[in-house]
Amino acid sequence: MDYESGSWIWDGVYHYPHVFGGLMLTAALLGLSTSYFSGIGLSPFRSDLGLFHKNKCHKKKKVRVYMDGCFDLMHYGHANALRQAKSLGDELVVGIVSDEEIIANKGPPVLSMEERLALVSGLKWVDEVIANAPYEITDKFMNSLFNDHKIDYIIHGDDPCLLPDGTDAYALAKKAGRYKQIKRTEGVSSTDIVGRILSSMKDTDSCGDHCDASALPGAAPKGSQLNNVPKSQFLPTSRRIVQFSNGKGPGPNARVVYIDGAFDLFHAGHVEILRGARQLGDFLLVGIHPDNVVREHRGRNYPIMHLHERSLSVLACRYVDEVIIGAPWEVTKDMIMTFNISLVVHGTVAERNSLLADAPDPYAVPKSMGIFRMLESPKTITTTSVAQRIASNHEAYLKRNAKKGESEKKYYKQKVFVSED
Repeated sequence: MDYESGSWIWDGVYHYPHVFGGLMLTAALLGLSTSYFSGIGLSPFRSDLGLFHKNKCHKKKKVRVYMDGCFDLMHYGHANALRQAKSLGDELVVGIVSDEEIIANKGPPVLSMEERLALVSGLKWVDEVIANAPYEITDKFMNSLFNDHKIDYIIHGDDPCLLPDGTDAYALAKKAGRYKQIKRTEGVSSTDIVGRILSSMKDTDSCGDHCDASALPGAAPKGSQLNNVPKSQFLPTSRRIVQFSNGKGPGPNARVVYIDGAFDLFHAGHVEILRGARQLGDFLLVGIHPDNVVREHRGRNYPIMHLHERSLSVLACRYVDEVIIGAPWEVTKDMIMTFNISLVVHGTVAERNSLLADAPDPYAVPKSMGIFRMLESPKTITTTSVAQRIASNHEAYLKRNAKKGESEKKYYKQKVFVSED
């Protein structure tokens, strides 16, 4: 045996890696010289013997999960569903149902595919998006998910998803043993939001000369009666806010960018302006105006979503680091110093109550400090324009809501205790 070449050592490592590793560790603990080992290019202090091909460690396979949906009128319930889905795996792939499939199974969508893509892609828990996914998980599509997209599990909420013929849209995934279920987020749905908008339209029609006919929902003078929009059933908790939050503050030298607004009916325009604002610094702080301020500056039928609902929608956006829940209308010097704000930005597309045209400039202070910047809004979509889409086709949405509303009533009638997710 050729001891000079050290082949006996390599043979030992190859056939008995654990024994040989133990011998080397013993030698090191006894203070024996390592010169012999180093002479053959093998240090007793190395712990990566697993690099040899017979003991090579493979990286743990990432679990990929899939969840689909229409994601029309995106809200915090959608975001929470995707957050729960992501917790069941390592990578979340989201399928967005096509316009044609939504029309066939539910009725006309409010938002276009492009807008829904922007909303879903902008969520912090989403890794990949599949556009124009089918409403039903067919054999062909399921095989594509498993083979082409390497999906391990298909996820859906615990509320039933039925096809027009009454069958379960996820029956095949359940039969294949590749289905997992999450809890439905209580207190909100797209049907509920459409209902709020439709109710505000009725209120606008009945308010006579006090309404601003240029917008739906309508604006009214300061001091007018509050709207008759259905109350939200959402019960916010500190735990939910923590689940949505990044949980990190800005670093000591971070460039903090601040942008504020109502962010009502969170839409693609909001996502794009937040993306642009985030690119201007290291930390994006977003101020969410309280309900009474939004009502004063936009009209009595606003906001459609209340403060905590709007705050969660913004927190779910991947470009947002932190929010101020109930931010003041005016950006003060004290506020700038408290949050160490380096830059205040505002989009070029914004909604205002025409009756308050002479109101003081809320950005007067940051402008005087030279830290204010107008940011070109990438999209022209607004909360009012979304509401107007429903108004222009309200008969179809009334029919859609009546159909969907029955299934939701059945769900709540049969509902039992809902555990924390």
